[in-house]
Amino acid sequence: MRVFVASLATETNTFSPVPTDLSAFKAAFYAPPGQHPPTPTLCSAVVPALRSRRADGDFELVEGTCTWAEPGGLVKRQTYEELRDEILEQLRAAMPVDAVVMGLHGAMVAQGYDDCEGDLLSHIRDCVGPDVVIGATFDPHSHLTAQRVRSLDAMNAFLEFPHTDFMERAQQLVDIVLRAARRDIKPVISTFDCRMIDVLPTSQQPLRGFVDRIVALQGTGRILSISLIHGFLAGNVADLGTQVVVVTDNDPDGGEHLAHDLGMEVFGFRGSTRMHTLSPEQAITRARDAIADPATTAPVVLADIWDNPGGGVAGDGTLLLSALIDAGIDNVGIATIWDPIAVAFCKAAGIGARIHLRIGGKAGPGGGDPIDADVEVRNVVDAAWQSFGESRVPLGASAVIRIAGTHIDIIVNTNRTQCFEPDIFSNLGIDPTAKDVLVVKSTNHFYAGFIGIAAAVLYVDAGTHYPSDPKRTRYTKLTRGIWPIVENPHDMT
Repeated sequence: MRVFVASLATETNTFSPVPTDLSAFKAAFYAPPGQHPPTPTLCSAVVPALRSRRADGDFELVEGTCTWAEPGGLVKRQTYEELRDEILEQLRAAMPVDAVVMGLHGAMVAQGYDDCEGDLLSHIRDCVGPDVVIGATFDPHSHLTAQRVRSLDAMNAFLEFPHTDFMERAQQLVDIVLRAARRDIKPVISTFDCRMIDVLPTSQQPLRGFVDRIVALQGTGRILSISLIHGFLAGNVADLGTQVVVVTDNDPDGGEHLAHDLGMEVFGFRGSTRMHTLSPEQAITRARDAIADPATTAPVVLADIWDNPGGGVAGDGTLLLSALIDAGIDNVGIATIWDPIAVAFCKAAGIGARIHLRIGGKAGPGGGDPIDADVEVRNVVDAAWQSFGESRVPLGASAVIRIAGTHIDIIVNTNRTQCFEPDIFSNLGIDPTAKDVLVVKSTNHFYAGFIGIAAAVLYVDAGTHYPSDPKRTRYTKLTRGIWPIVENPHDMT
């Protein structure tokens, strides 16, 4: 048996001013055939999963290109077509194959392509024919389309948000594909459109219990896999929204019924799932009270949830930092402010230099004005990184600056990425546990890494140009009503 694997992924915020070109893929992650590292990445975990199964010696593995760009704006048309055709050429050279496994994201949009994953998968299906098994993993913050379902035999998405289970889900998908290629099972995909869009963190109820029940259902009867596609708020595409996916062993009726029941249960959660958010002023008051309490021995974590590069925005907002400075809270760590110009200036000045620097606020309106301050350059690193589970996420060239007269340490970086783990600080010489306040640019992926060192975690809506409110967002390509834009999209009485 012969199996081909590759990965092409990014998350596209169609409202973002930050274009995504080939350099964005090369800067974040690009592994030519056979050069994928032993550790998994978020969307290419299928590669190490297949390598592990190959040790059994019953199939030959052919690896194609694996690449990922940090979330951003529209992908350049030529970039998508070049990467797509690179993988398709590798697949044609590998023919004949018995199975194809793809690591995808599911929210990639390029100039001229609203459904990049559907386009890629349909080309793969045309290449291999109807009898070859095709499976793919997806991020739940994606858009599920009919074109993808038609092209696939099996699929799943990460269940956890934060995505702590991406390796486990890759292993599950690989197992289904290999069993199907051996004709031990016949996977069938059933879907249900929940007709809603919301933020669905699994670190809290009601999603925590829902996901636990999904996990328990998998492997019972003829159920092979269940996924919840959350949808992606920042995608102006026709198929925006939440969907449930059930993969069964040749039980389409059972799959459809289960997808419907689970989907309507999710619809019942609408409006009750978002993290409780505070204004900057409310969050700072709470943080100040915690700092003043002698019993507090750990930092308060403030999550700047909408100035999150993981959602495709620039991540150079200054609103929360400015509010902390005005409030006189001066023992703070910030991860991160995207500012390649500031990094270049710090690198030129050198470690230990004291310079006047303009920080952040450069990419566009909505995230606050640049902050002009006298700073000390505390560190400069050519290739900084942070962990995300077993993966390494590059920050690119980065610097640590301290605002004069304070202990406010700010990480400025060149490769936009959200904050995942506390080692984003410690890798650059900042002890995160010694800070009174840590500011992280992330919606919820930071949670698993930081909850163990935090006195409290506060979610802050500091404002940005991220489209966080569907009622106010101008979605021009939606072809159906979804909640909360439409109050009763299922016409329930």
